[in-house]
Amino acid sequence: MEEKFNESLNKALRALQTADHMTYITFPLIKEKRLLLKILSELNTAVLNAMNAILQYEYYYKRIEVYADARDNFNTFKEIASEYQISPEQLKSIIEILNLAEKHKKSPFEFVKEDKIVIMSNGMKTDTLNLEKIKQFLIEVKDVLRKASLKIKRE
Repeated sequence: MEEKFNESLNKALRALQTADHMTYITFPLIKEKRLLLKILSELNTAVLNAMNAILQYEYYYKRIEVYADARDNFNTFKEIASEYQISPEQLKSIIEILNLAEKHKKSPFEFVKEDKIVIMSNGMKTDTLNLEKIKQFLIEVKDVLRKASLKIKRE
């Protein structure tokens, strides 16, 4: 089990490095707005693996229960986030990344408008994604991952 949370942490780090590289190296070169969706997907992978690492770590030391339902596990994560110095703003960013990624997966239609991607849902509701939002997400996810790594590797 100990290897499992380290493995999740490493997967999160790799996904974050990929997202960072695509944001700051690949995107400026090719200027393809749809790449923002791939970056969002990598950030989603990083967030999910970081949360898994934290939950697995806490479960390993018998401080929490892990459930079959992802929503229950997410609620547990929200309860213990403060122990990892994850701020309410970072939690809000995590939720926004997860929601946007889910909407992207379920979206029947997406298009580029000016400098942003517009994701439409079945109810014709739209969400937008641009480079600035991606960069903000990157900053938040990097910090969350740093905090999780520090606590997990310290104990």
